[in-house]
Amino acid sequence: MSGKQDLESNDSTTLTSWKKYLLTEIDGDKATAPLSAYCFMTGFIDAVCFSAIFVWCAFQTGNTVQLGLALARLFNGQHDYSFHIADQQALCSLITFIIGASIARIGDKMGCKTRAWLALGTLIQTLFTMAAAIAIWKNGQTSVADSRADPAWTNTLSFVCIGFMSASMGLQGIMGKRTNTQFTTTVVLTTTWCELMADPQLFNIRRLVISRDHKILAIGSLFLGGFLGRAIVDVIGSAGTLGVGTGLRFIISIWWLFVPGKAAKR
Repeated sequence: MSGKQDLESNDSTTLTSWKKYLLTEIDGDKATAPLSAYCFMTGFIDAVCFSAIFVWCAFQTGNTVQLGLALARLFNGQHDYSFHIADQQALCSLITFIIGASIARIGDKMGCKTRAWLALGTLIQTLFTMAAAIAIWKNGQTSVADSRADPAWTNTLSFVCIGFMSASMGLQGIMGKRTNTQFTTTVVLTTTWCELMADPQLFNIRRLVISRDHKILAIGSLFLGGFLGRAIVDVIGSAGTLGVGTGLRFIISIWWLFVPGKAAKR
């Protein structure tokens, strides 16, 4: 009887230890690798979207301005009331990006810097990417557009793909921002470029400067992601590339579980 009680006690202790481990906040200074991977995924996913429709699913500044231009056409004297396909795609991306970002509110309940939320949130991004891959695989259209006037994706399933990709980027952006590191959102790199150029230690190359070096790493990771994303699209198409992205995001979700926790204050 005592042996059974000891076994139950050990199980309870193990469960408590795991719960404590998962709900421990990560040390942002030691999360360089997964946050760099986030930046890589921004370039990787955007390469797929932009190659097909010339719309960014992560950089919503351009989509917002594009919708402003679409509205302005109503008053240019020609009275163009048509809702162009490019504007529809930009609107789809913007709305689903906001929806994805809203999902990040779950992290407020669990703790936005806990291993549990960072792993779970990235797993949700993985599922969104997988859904986008399946949608564009069933879509059957080509992966690369010849010109802005002739996008490669035009049917309903392509909008589903755009929506899931944009939602994954919205969720990633808020999760990256909440870690409160030099990587900022891992999505909007214009701000990162400005902060890099404004860094007082920008040209101090004789020593490591985290505020500068992490921003350079973020920009380099984004560039590498875009380069490899487009290279893979040219070889295996959009669906296959998003399949690769699904696998990469799954690896990142597991990666968060091994990031060191924040040291307790003495």
